[in-house]
Amino acid sequence: MPDKLYHECHELISQCRETLIELSGWGFETVNDADFASLPVCPLGARVDSVAVSACRPASLAELAADMQSCTQCSLCEQRKKVVFGVGNPQAELVLVGEAPGREEDEQGVPFVGEAGQLLDRILFAMQLNRQDVYICNVIKCRPPDNRDPQAEEIAACEQFLKQQLAAIRPRIIITLGRFATQTLLQTKVQISQLRGHWHEYAGIPLMPTYHPAYLLRQPAGKREVWEDMKQVIHRLHS
Repeated sequence: MPDKLYHECHELISQCRETLIELSGWGFETVNDADFASLPVCPLGARVDSVAVSACRPASLAELAADMQSCTQCSLCEQRKKVVFGVGNPQAELVLVGEAPGREEDEQGVPFVGEAGQLLDRILFAMQLNRQDVYICNVIKCRPPDNRDPQAEEIAACEQFLKQQLAAIRPRIIITLGRFATQTLLQTKVQISQLRGHWHEYAGIPLMPTYHPAYLLRQPAGKREVWEDMKQVIHRLHS
């Protein structure tokens, strides 16, 4: 089943759940949200064409975060100090997806807390947003040694966690920061310089690729292009 249809099915299920909860509040005693909560979580990477929607439910962010604390799906688990799952508003309209944790992120267990993270905070401030308004995560949840580029097998091991994060949040817009996040979600090898500045789509969600803040620290001239990208995001958020 295509990702777009998968996302739409889960969104419909969530909307139905909210309606049932509202009906319960009106006195319809046969509706019980606990029944939904008691369902087993769908297996990682499960699709509604392979798992009956009545037999399981999407994992919550809290459940995913708990599962990841003991993750050993790739060799990065051997040297990590902390899993860097994600931070922010679990109902955020805007999700920003980066590449992988660095040294300071590995120490604190929080994404984008180093110098690149400080620049990201300034970008959000210019957009009249802060970390409490959005959700921030990475494709890779554990630090690669010496901050090297993520390897294909590491991305493959972590990708389903990222997909389930996005399914749990159901944002209106996604911003991908840099090459790895963009190519992973768009399933493409096209360079970020060709993709940025143009709207794309992931699972039915508008997606804007832009340069990673770490790149902007090395190439400050790219800030103008990133701001042009962010102005498009601002316009779409307010439309």
